[in-house]
Parts: sequence; C-alpha cells; structure tokens
Amino acid sequence: NERKCRVWRCEDEVGGVEMTESGAQLFARLEARRCLKDIEPALFPADGGPEHGEVVELHGTEGTGKTELLYHLLCRCVMPAAAGGLEVEVVFVDTDYSLDMMRLVSVLDSRLNAGTHRPAPSVLRSCLARLLVVHCSSCSQLLLTLHFLETSLSSRPSLALLLIDSISAFYWLDRCEGGASVTKQEEKLSKCADLLDSLRRDYRITVFATCHAIRRNYSGQSSSSSSEFDRPYLCRSWQRLVNHRLLCSREEGTSNMATAAEGSEEQRRRQVFTVHCTSSFSSKTKSHRSSSFYVTDGGVKLI
Repeated sequence: NERKCRVWRCEDEVGGVEMTESGAQLFARLEARRCLKDIEPALFPADGGPEHGEVVELHGTEGTGKTELLYHLLCRCVMPAAAGGLEVEVVFVDTDYSLDMMRLVSVLDSRLNAGTHRPAPSVLRSCLARLLVVHCSSCSQLLLTLHFLETSLSSRPSLALLLIDSISAFYWLDRCEGGASVTKQEEKLSKCADLLDSLRRDYRITVFATCHAIRRNYSGQSSSSSSEFDRPYLCRSWQRLVNHRLLCSREEGTSNMATAAEGSEEQRRRQVFTVHCTSSFSSKTKSHRSSSFYVTDGGVKLI
C-alpha cells in the first residue's frame, strides 16, 4: 500500500543531513498518538468518544455554551495525567478571532487547583506549552494552515487534537465570492475538508470543530426544538467527515429550572445548557446521548 509505506525525508536545519523514516518507524510513531476516546465520557454515548482519526462537530446558535465546552475539552487535553488530564498537545485554529486566553488560563488554573495542593506555576506553563494557537482570517489561510500542519503532525506524536473555532466562519464570505455557482461557493471549504480527511486518516489525529447555526433563533424556542436552526448546511465533503455531532442548546424558563430542581441552590441560579450527541458508527448505526451543564468561574460543570 503506497500510502501506508510512505517514506518521509526531511533536511536537518543545523547539519544539512537528509534523514529518512522507514515504514516501521512511521507506524511506531503513529501508534504513539494518544486516542481521545475518554476525553469526556459524559458527553458521548456508551460506545465511547472519538477514536483515532474521528471528527466531532459542536453545532448550535450563539450563546449555547459551545466556546466554554471547547475550553473544557482543551483543558482536559493539556493538563498533566497526575491532575486527571490526557497530557497531549493541541493545535487551536482560531478563525473567529474570539479565543479568550485570559478566560482559558483562568479555567485551566481553576482545574489545576482543584486538588488538595496548589501546583507550582511551572505546571501551568507546561500545560500552556502544549497548546499552539493559529489565527486565520480567510478560508484560503485555513487551507494553507492545514497544509503546513502536516509537518508538525509527522514529527510530533504527542500532538493528538486539532480544534477549529469555527469551521463555518467564512461561510457567507465564500458564498459572496462564489457568485451564483454553488460549486464555487463551496470550493474552498471542500478543499479544506478533503485535506482534513487526509490528515486525520494518515496521522490519526482527532478533530473538534464548532459550527454556528446559519441563522439566529428569534422564536424563543430552544434551538434543539427547531430543525431550521439545527440542520447541517456546510458542504457535503465536510458533512461526510463528521462522526459525532454535539448539538448545543440553552434551556429556557421552566425547563431550565426543572433540570436543576434536584441540584444545589447554586445550580438553580445558573443557566443550564443541553448537549445532544449523535454518533455515527456506520451508515446505518447511530447512537444518541443527552447531557446538561452549567458554567461557573472555574469552567463547565456537567450535571
């Protein structure tokens, strides 16, 4: 198999020596990449979370907790194993320019301090050292970023997660540039999806990506009750990639209070969010799970 037996060649920047990697060495390195199946068991069906090379989409309208949930998962990945983390490296591609580093550090610090002893500042620094942030302002830049990402993936087996916030950021811009042709409108994102497909297959990396609802829900209904706002709308190349879809919504009024009725007084005062997960294990087999959470100063708390 030509793809599986690929030989990698790179030039040492210092000595100028060409090095080769055998197929056996490649397999050994890829086997070392961490599986993220247990990244957050409460969100996924009993069959488990994402395996090597799977794609997870977080979909929902504005204000449904997607970003906080993303920070929660990111912290879980970069935290040391001793603190309950997975201790893997993460690439965060910020297409919305909305990454709040102060908030992320605050959540991370809170979770590290959850134990009986306050960790040394070096622990927080080592966690942040496992995070690489990249900003993209167009679909073309996103495509170039994914091309260059291959170099990092081939040399860093500890890099296990790619986060994209959000994959739908350039939807309207691409539609305008594509004119009346649907093919032209979807061309750039389709190329990104094809490249992501190659990366997750060849390097077994797990991908999480947020996707905004195409329109804002003004009806007052929970977004989970209106298929108009929940329906996938990105190109088919992307839709075919998604293995797990997390649909985020905000519980309203009495529903919100009912969910937290058995919780503490603090929970009852907080806004409750719902995540409905649909996992596709084959073209005919799907599993579902619903869970709820609320957001505190220290991050997401699952109910």
